[in-house]
Amino acid sequence: MVVGLLPNLDKRGVPDVMERLKPILKENGLTAYLPSYISFLGYESIDEDELFKISNVLITVGGDGTIIRYAKLAAMHNKPILGINAGRLGFLANLEANQLSLISRLKSGDYEIEKRMSLSVKIVENGETVSQFTAVNDAVISSGFMSRLIDISAYIDDEPINYRADGLIVSSPTGSTAYSMSAGGPIIDPAINNIIITPICSHSLSAKPIILSGDTTVKFKAFSMKKSDVYLLIDGRRSYTVKPFTEIYITKSSNDISLIKLAKRSFYKTLSEKFK
Repeated sequence: MVVGLLPNLDKRGVPDVMERLKPILKENGLTAYLPSYISFLGYESIDEDELFKISNVLITVGGDGTIIRYAKLAAMHNKPILGINAGRLGFLANLEANQLSLISRLKSGDYEIEKRMSLSVKIVENGETVSQFTAVNDAVISSGFMSRLIDISAYIDDEPINYRADGLIVSSPTGSTAYSMSAGGPIIDPAINNIIITPICSHSLSAKPIILSGDTTVKFKAFSMKKSDVYLLIDGRRSYTVKPFTEIYITKSSNDISLIKLAKRSFYKTLSEKFK
């Protein structure tokens, strides 16, 4: 079995986990490769495109951000991904650093695959699609200035819902435990396909989070009365400047994320453990 190993070496605990993984992978007959832009003593590196083609499974070592970064590529190649937590919260990771012995279950096939929906984000200007993104957690529309209100219209079945707020979070069920939750949004079981709209510091007492069917297409338009910039942020990494005539379409992506579950731990047990 070929394993694509994707570590975030910027995290403090990752080098130690990488060292401890070496004998475990070898003992279980698992051949591991790193992408060519990552070097670590004792591991062979190959081109990233080739790594995603030949790997049977992908393993990230780091935090949730590392999983989110590579999960999109894994979904495009229809490859399952296992997260080993070497960060702080590690909500998406299935294994903690003290559970590396469970890696032996990969070769025997003694594991489950959990499907998670992601979001497809399409940017349209003057009738033309100018950019497309995939969001594992969320897409956030907000001002470039602190506490600068913007006007956002969400069109659901062509009916507008208008917000005046610091911003708007559009999240998947996976993202419901991230920024959306911090802004007062609901926690959604990841087995359910939903799109969640959560306003950020709305200037209206009646503005509440909305849970939509995963089959819904939502169109967004946004502008600032103060002429400040408005941005679209994808999973906290990719950004796009939103103009008054920009239309943002968000739907369920056709590519699900496949998370490997070696440890027998339910979503609700994880909630209890991680969020006390």
